[in-house]
Amino acid sequence: MKYLVFDSKKEASKEAYKILKSLIDENSTLGLATGSTPTALYEEMIADHKAGNFSYKNVKSYNLDEYVGLKPEDEQSYAYFMKEHLFNAKPFAKSFLPNGMAEDADQECERYDKLLEEYHVGLQLLGIGRNGHIGFNEPGSSFDGKTHKVALTQSTINANSRFFDNEEDVPKYAYSMGIGTIMKSDTILLEAFGKNKAEAVKAMIEGPVTPEVPASVLQNHPDVVVIIDEEAASLLK
Repeated sequence: MKYLVFDSKKEASKEAYKILKSLIDENSTLGLATGSTPTALYEEMIADHKAGNFSYKNVKSYNLDEYVGLKPEDEQSYAYFMKEHLFNAKPFAKSFLPNGMAEDADQECERYDKLLEEYHVGLQLLGIGRNGHIGFNEPGSSFDGKTHKVALTQSTINANSRFFDNEEDVPKYAYSMGIGTIMKSDTILLEAFGKNKAEAVKAMIEGPVTPEVPASVLQNHPDVVVIIDEEAASLLK
């Protein structure tokens, strides 16, 4: 694992895009993340695409997660997020996401795992939660896990409540790609910004590998690049 520290999210995201572009071609498969962290990176991808420098028309993608109980057209769903921040500007050849409205959770997890077997993920984008989660793999998650339905921790619900009118509206469950699946990708590119991510970043990079900090498992992956700003790096030795 190596990490790079930048003055700002914008500067960091520009470097993240350079790394992403250097590792993929026009037939690659990407693992994608949601939330506020990757938005600037997605802006870089869109700008380069519109400038005619890179075509995504043959690129495939898998998303890490989706809230349970939200329709794709719901403004808080991750399907909606991806359209607004990436897919509307440059649709991929195929884009796969968990179905938050699936009636049977076990069947939906099995369906998504089968989809994940169709294309090998060359580059997986990640953020990190304040409690060290990656995707929605909360503390205590199995390092060998596949797609599963997750009961979100209160700290995750609190962190996500800023996107909703009321905390009561925040979904309590989500579907998430498992850590075992994430670890199969060739390269992992993780971004983290802000003081509130500093403890999680320190535990991920300098702490022991433990399920209590799910992101710490990335120490065991052969090719991980962590892109952070100075605030997120503030506790690192």
